[in-house]
Amino acid sequence: MIKKAVITSAGLGTRLLPYTKEIPKEMLPIFCKTPRGVFLKPALQLIFEQLYSIGIREFCFIIGRGKRVIEDYFTPDNSFINYLRRKNKNRVAEELEEFYSQIENSTLVWINQPEPRGFGDAVRLSEPFVGKNDFLLAAGDNYIVSPENGFLKKIVHTHISMENHATLSVFRVDDPRSFGVVIGEQFDSDIVRVRKTVEKPQTPISNLALISLHVFHPIIFKALKSIEPGYAGEYQLTDAVQKLVEWNYRVYALEMKKNVFRLDIGTPQSYWRAVEYSYSLSGCDED
Repeated sequence: MIKKAVITSAGLGTRLLPYTKEIPKEMLPIFCKTPRGVFLKPALQLIFEQLYSIGIREFCFIIGRGKRVIEDYFTPDNSFINYLRRKNKNRVAEELEEFYSQIENSTLVWINQPEPRGFGDAVRLSEPFVGKNDFLLAAGDNYIVSPENGFLKKIVHTHISMENHATLSVFRVDDPRSFGVVIGEQFDSDIVRVRKTVEKPQTPISNLALISLHVFHPIIFKALKSIEPGYAGEYQLTDAVQKLVEWNYRVYALEMKKNVFRLDIGTPQSYWRAVEYSYSLSGCDED
């Protein structure tokens, strides 16, 4: 069973300026329907709650300068709960109480990335937290929606049952130039054996794009230490995964298919689609 998760939240969010000058993009709200009603929750909270629901209890957040608001948000605030109770806002109070209960039942570790040196560098910083354990890696600006969290459960099951060293998430796109991509051979209906990974190829070589939701053996840290700055002069996780392929480790990818959706809050256009889709899922149109 996977018990540890690393969540990266250190990016500058430059494509969402000026909003993200003071507020991290991972704290942008999307709609969420719970038994208590429909709420707006930060994307990062939804990711945390989703991982908690499958048994993760140890979390490492990689944050950057100026993102203290995230740590504050993940600190239980009982005085605010009491305020909500006095104002008869009981549904919101109960929703926050459940979130705070999950926090209190978990171990949260905060690691600062002093300067933006790439996704791979952010992951590398989590090595002391991960230790010798396999772990789940999620980006704080991508939320994967599937019935009963089926995709999340399946990627963990696939990783464990196949004894992989890396189990990646991928989906098919029309234009792969803004994504890391994988080249491989079909192993099963939705599983690909990875033969090559490339970060943002300007000449399309594959339409299987990487999503920032993966499960890794700790050997990934050896690979991260072996790479040089790559695309955009940053340390790319894609390059480290390519090292695992070259070293003949077991690297497979699970493809997102029907009924699995990626809510991306990284750009104004993708954030609008995430809000629109989460709104439709919430049932607000039926009110």
